[in-house]
Amino acid sequence: MTGIYPAATQLERHRQQFPALANKAYFNFGGQGTLPQASLEAIQQAYTYIQHNGPFSVGVNAWIMEEGNKTRQAIASEFGAPVETITLTEDVTVGCNIPMWGIDWQAGDHILLTDCEHPGVVATAQEIARRFKVEVSTCPIMETLNEGNPTEVIAQHLQPRTRLVILSHLLWNTGQVLPVTEIVEVCRNYSASTQLIRVLVDAAQSAGSLPLNLTELGADFYAFTGHKWLCGPEGIGGLYVRPDALESISPTFSGWRGIVIDEVGKPVGWKPDARRFEVATSAYPLYAGLREAIATHQQWGTPQERYEQICKRSEYLWQRLSELDNVRTLATSPPKAGLVSFVLTNGHSHKQLVNSLEQQGFMLRTILDPDCVRACVHYFTQPAEIDQLIEAIRLEARD
Repeated sequence: MTGIYPAATQLERHRQQFPALANKAYFNFGGQGTLPQASLEAIQQAYTYIQHNGPFSVGVNAWIMEEGNKTRQAIASEFGAPVETITLTEDVTVGCNIPMWGIDWQAGDHILLTDCEHPGVVATAQEIARRFKVEVSTCPIMETLNEGNPTEVIAQHLQPRTRLVILSHLLWNTGQVLPVTEIVEVCRNYSASTQLIRVLVDAAQSAGSLPLNLTELGADFYAFTGHKWLCGPEGIGGLYVRPDALESISPTFSGWRGIVIDEVGKPVGWKPDARRFEVATSAYPLYAGLREAIATHQQWGTPQERYEQICKRSEYLWQRLSELDNVRTLATSPPKAGLVSFVLTNGHSHKQLVNSLEQQGFMLRTILDPDCVRACVHYFTQPAEIDQLIEAIRLEARD
């Protein structure tokens, strides 16, 4: 983080770029991030450009292609990945569905999930099991939040017919960060496997919060969205496909964006990189909105600097919550990311707490499994906001 202003002043000036922060204390970045003004303006300008010059014309079509290229480049640069490994999608769920349906499943194959995966991913696995007679099982990762080794738990639940392991990098319910690189290594070296075990990572909570180098991370597929911690618009996300995993899956949906067309307009094959999983027309102005959101974060600091600030803020929130009567944090040590989950120990309703806090201008959410309240802090969350939230929770949690 650089600049001529003191750190606190610089942060406050930076926060002014996010209109949603002006009238509320926002603690729900894991649900949806706060869009910067530059993104709002870029989206509007893009829609205006399309209508002024098209909306369908040679010039606009060329502009659309360039917008896609620039957006893949921005994502690749932020996540430490080659641009040809990035597929543009609508959200993380679409990103997960691409490899899940793209594998050539055979009866008796096995999918391993953790017990902390999002219902959308779990439902997809269940439908694959029903259609293709694939076995789906879960391993108890939730219990390793405070003790235990998640890598060992996953290793113990691999099977000779395991073809895909699905896990979240940052668990959306408990806030635990999983050691993806270690887990990938265990899957690669599983000697009892009859084939290579692929690893799909749900990055809904990690993209934009953890510093990432996807090339070094090692996962085969890394599905992310732009509308949470990246603070981009809803409707734009992506999928990283490791180069040596590209040919291990086939497109389930296909369209003109993913195919090579010959001189007479006939499809002759897939595009040679991750673009083959893109389909057809999208809300292209959102691309500029995501790029501006990424650029806004980069103005403040590097991914590592932003992550360190997130950890400082989340530790402060965790510590203050730990001091309250009738409140227990799920994690017994400071969190390694921006998600802090807690429970009321006096039997009060978590839903009522969240609703009451929202009426006071504090935005949090409930989680069903485990039954808890989740608060999210970003690098630009102010300590004063945390103090105000703690006081509001203290009053609400009184017997």
